[in-house]
Formats: sequence, structure tokens, C-alpha cells
Amino acid sequence: MLTREEVQHRQQQSLALYRQAGLAITPEEQQRIEIADFGLGQFEQTGLGVLIYVNTQRVCAKEIAMLPRQTCPEHWHPTIDGRPGKEETFRCRWGEVYIYIPGEATPARRANPPAGRAATYTVWHEIVLRPGEQYTLSPDTRHWFQAGDQGAVVSEFSTTSTDEADRFEDPEIARFTRIKD
Repeated sequence: MLTREEVQHRQQQSLALYRQAGLAITPEEQQRIEIADFGLGQFEQTGLGVLIYVNTQRVCAKEIAMLPRQTCPEHWHPTIDGRPGKEETFRCRWGEVYIYIPGEATPARRANPPAGRAATYTVWHEIVLRPGEQYTLSPDTRHWFQAGDQGAVVSEFSTTSTDEADRFEDPEIARFTRIKD
């Protein structure tokens, strides 16, 4: 659980990363930056700053701000009522990001799960994205990702985002941040 002051501080950190990437963010958008701490109370290790531009019944576009070595935990976007899970394309705008998916484990991977959480990470095939590079994930694909040493800004383009339906390997994860007054 985060305080309103913590959320505002994290929004400012995310805004600084977006600016580092050369993105123009309006004052109204600055107020809408979601701070996802995944309920673990360890935002600097496991968390994201997320700005949703659009999320309709067909498409979604987001900017993801990540602090140095910050991780988005392992999850997947499941099929719901016969409708395929979210298909998403990640495009690195600034920094470096390491995405992990099913497949042959990368022997000398560049990222590791946050301390004490390794048991909740199961996929180890590494995809490295640098500015201008992108990768598309099929629906229902387990994945997790981590920023490099500088942090990262990643654009996400996808089918409709139903974050509330995301499934996480870690049973302690809560997708939406609770704010205490």
C-alpha cells in the first residue's frame, strides 16, 4: 500500500523517465500515470509507471516507465470466455529492457528476479530490446521483464488491455495499487 505522497513522487520519477526518452506528456496525462506496485511494497524492485493513452474494445497503447533494474513480475494474459488473451508488442524507447518468455533458457542472462522471489519466475529465454527494437508476444504467453542499469521506457501496443484478468505466478501479487489516505 502506498501513500498519496509516495504515488506523486513515483509519478514524478516516471515523468522524468518519459522526458529522458523524449516523450511529450501533457499535464493531464501526468496526473494519470498509474503507479503499479503489485501489492508487494517493493516498488523499486517490482513495479511500473504506466500511462495509458487509449484502451478501447479493440486496441490499447501505453508507455511504461521503469527504474533501474525494476521488474514487471511473471504473468500472462489468459483467454477469457473464448476470447484470446492480450497480444502485445513492446517497443523500447529509451534504456534497455530484458524480456523473458518460454523457450530455451538463456545461459548468461542479463537479469534476475527480485531477491526472495525467484521461485515465482519460471521462464528464462531472454529477448533484449534497445531503443528502436520491438518484440510481439502472443496471447497466453508467460513473460516478465526487467529494465537495465539506467532504467527504461517501453511503449506497449496491444489488443484490449484487461489488466484485472492478468494471471501472476506469484500468489502475493495484487495487480492494482492500493492507496492509503
